[in-house]
Amino acid sequence: MTDSIDTTRIISSDRFELHPADETAIVRELDHYEQPQAATIEALKIVQRRYGWIPDGTIPAIARVLGIGPAAVEGVATFYSLLFRQPVGRHVILICDSSSCFLTGFDELKAALVQQLGIDYGETTQDRRFTLLPVCCLGACDGAPAMMIDDDTYGPVRPEDLDTLLEGYP
Repeated sequence: MTDSIDTTRIISSDRFELHPADETAIVRELDHYEQPQAATIEALKIVQRRYGWIPDGTIPAIARVLGIGPAAVEGVATFYSLLFRQPVGRHVILICDSSSCFLTGFDELKAALVQQLGIDYGETTQDRRFTLLPVCCLGACDGAPAMMIDDDTYGPVRPEDLDTLLEGYP
């Protein structure tokens, strides 16, 4: 993710041009699928890796490369919880609220995170360090309650573990 990108142009541009490396990577993804729609998730992830989120102006640009309609790309972009349609912090914390996590301490873990970070779901800390989001399942039921920071899954997590965990994400 690049911090110095002017996202104003990306958000408002109807003719946004993808970064050449991203366009090349998306075209390469097309080779893996019979239908171009099947490459949509990977194309969105490629753009998200560059900007940290998927700005509005990138949707028609991705659609042009894939040769599909922008509505199809938008539908995928808004469906998946790990594709971000607004700016997020440097680190995204996903807290699992599945049945297993709910029954083993989710409420206490969420309350501790909210208190420690000073934010609630969908919000980002003032220093843009963390964004807190719910997720319906992390597939870590054996480690409930579980949470994920970026690509790292933790569990079981107790409120008293949070200081040490969060310190690892400057």
